[in-house]
Amino acid sequence: MEIKQTNKKDLVKKLLKQEISEEDENDLIEMLIDKPITIDVDKQEDKDLTKGEKLADKLSEVAGSWGFIIGFTLFILIWIGINTFLIKKGGDPYPFILLNLVLSCLAAVQAPVIMMSQNRQAKKDSLRNQNDYQVDLKSELILERLHDEILESIKNERQIIKLLNEIKEEQEEKKESK
Repeated sequence: MEIKQTNKKDLVKKLLKQEISEEDENDLIEMLIDKPITIDVDKQEDKDLTKGEKLADKLSEVAGSWGFIIGFTLFILIWIGINTFLIKKGGDPYPFILLNLVLSCLAAVQAPVIMMSQNRQAKKDSLRNQNDYQVDLKSELILERLHDEILESIKNERQIIKLLNEIKEEQEEKKESK
């Protein structure tokens, strides 16, 4: 029994890379083994979102799609067509300075919003990694516990077989002596 506890303690220390007391180690092992630790990172993260973060995610979702790229390309082509062929005086003549201003303003607003969304995605990935680590730790501890229990079962089975053989030998000796 002491070997099993030492192995688990060493395993937990190794996995957590810190020294823990015997009491804390037992609490940690029981917590990891007996309680569910998996979480849905997306749901957890989504319920804590602010309106600005939701807007940043939606904007990134739209701005990073083929629909947006195709639509914006069509907008630019229509802008150039209208200003080149339909509006002779005024409008935005070649070299389309107003179009350049619109594109620059769009890029100036779009880039930070996309970066905000990427930062949130990085936080989600970090939570996912922490969750995966906890699940892996729990799985490893459960496997070690199962391994120890199987070894204990094998040991008990051998003792039972030994006792049965002894009983069988005694019965055979009794039959021979009669």
